[in-house]
Order: sequence, then C-alpha cells, then structure tokens
Amino acid sequence: MPTILEVKDLVKKYGDFTAVKGISFNIQEGEIFSLLGPNGAGKTTTISVLSTLYAATSGDATIAGHSVSKDPMAVRKVIGVVPQEIALYEDLTARENLNFWGQMYSLSGKALKDRVEEILEQIGLTDKARDKVKTYSGGMKRRVNIGVGLLHKPSLLFMDEPTVGIDPQSRRAILDSVKDLNRQGMTVLYTTHYMEEAAELSNRVGIIDHGELIALGTQKELTRQVGEMETLVLHVDEMQDVQRLAKAVEALEMVRHAEVSDHSVTAIVPEAEEALAPAVTKANELGIKIRSVDIREPNLEAVFLHLTGRALRD
Repeated sequence: MPTILEVKDLVKKYGDFTAVKGISFNIQEGEIFSLLGPNGAGKTTTISVLSTLYAATSGDATIAGHSVSKDPMAVRKVIGVVPQEIALYEDLTARENLNFWGQMYSLSGKALKDRVEEILEQIGLTDKARDKVKTYSGGMKRRVNIGVGLLHKPSLLFMDEPTVGIDPQSRRAILDSVKDLNRQGMTVLYTTHYMEEAAELSNRVGIIDHGELIALGTQKELTRQVGEMETLVLHVDEMQDVQRLAKAVEALEMVRHAEVSDHSVTAIVPEAEEALAPAVTKANELGIKIRSVDIREPNLEAVFLHLTGRALRD
C-alpha cells in the first residue's frame, strides 16, 4: 500500500525540554497505526506537530506528499483531527456545531447540509441533533468531536486519546466506530495509553516513552522482542507490602523482571504457570496474602515492561 504519512527525525523542544526526540515512522494508506505510551510520553505533541498546530524544532513529515513544515495549508486539507480535549460549543446543538465547523472547512449550502446529516447518522446522534451539547454525556460529546474531524472527508484521521474520561459503553462505541471508519477506507493515527485499545485496533503499534519511539511493528513482531515471555500478575490487598513482595519475586531464578503497579506485582517470566508456585511461596514466607492472580500471554504490556523496566499505567 502507498505511504500516506512519513515522519523523519522529528524533534520538538520547549526551551530546554525536549518533548519529542527525533522520531521516525510511516503509515500506509488504509492502516490503523497506534502510538502507545504513558501520559507525558510525547503522543499529543507529536500529533500537534503533524497536524501543523506546532512547528517542529527540527526534522519534518510529509502527509499525502505535502510537507508539514513547508506546506501546512495543503496538509490541513487532507487531515482530520479529533483532539484529546472536547472542541465544541456547549450552548449549540450537535447540528449547529457541525454546521459551524463545516463552514470552517469551506463547506456550504446543500453540500454542507447533506454532509452534516451523514455525520449525525454515522455517529448515531440523529435523534439528539437538536439538543444542546451541554446536555450530552461525555461519550456523546466525544462522538460529536469525532464527527467534526470527519466533515471534510479527510484522507488521514488523527485521534488523540479519544476515550479518555468516558464510560465503558461509550468507549466501546468509539472503538467500534474507529474500526467501521477503517473498513470504509479511512487511515487512522490513534494515540492511547490503554494497551488493550492498541491491541484491538492496530495494524502496527509504535511504543513511545519520554519522547522516544522505542519499538515499532505488528503485535506479533513486538512480542517476539520479549522472547515470547508471559506476564504473571499477583494482586494483593492495600495494606500489604507490595514493594517487598516485588523484590522477592524478582529474585526468583525464572523471573526476568518484576514491577509494582498499584497493589499488584507484575512479573515477566518464560512460563507463568511454573513461576506461580514459587511466587506464592515467597508471598507466604513474607506473610503477604495474594488476593488473586492473572496469567497473560505475550502482549504489548509485556513489551513495554521489558523495554522500559516499568509497567504501562493508565
């Protein structure tokens, strides 16, 4: 498939702080590409530079053949942006918001009216179109936000953590809408700190941390980087000494790494079933009660823990 986005050595600095540190990647037409990383990793800054909101300190990117730094107006015509923050007028209805933003995209007349109705149907809000946005749930607002980004039929859609702060049902609806858009031919750059979202949606994943792109590939390619390791998670009660348990578990011969996350110990191991009994024995010796256990096959969480030495927290 043709390349729609190519990023080369992109750097963004704010004074002495470097938010994005020379990252390079590309996205093929028809692909869902996810940037996965914790809060503060540089995901939003990357989106902001690629969408021409901020200028890069160095490096460049081309979108549909147009340079982000040299031809930003041409770039803006071929991209849609769904920002992390809700960008709507709350005292206007969904239809009024879409009409307003459609005019910002130079749509007018019957073409605008028809497109607004198409978007309302696509985001499932036709029956609520006359209600003011301030009466909407967080998930409904997110759906209108997505609709705004789709009005001008972009070739590439940027979605910056679109499910943050919404209920599980609305989150499910947004994930399904992303997959529907992709089936219709939309190319998507999706940022998230939720491992399960990247796993469900993505053709390829770029793992970003502290402004650096530390790994990139399909999920199969990424999990191979940790040697097909499994993840053993030991959940303990709040009053237990989880730090002490993590040190004891990490000292076990078969454990490659152990990390504390909330009230749990997450360990990377070759065989989780084999490591379980020794880990429970260590907990018993320390007088620490294990509340429950999870065993997970090789996944993006294991990759992140392996590469950074810490868990990917929500």
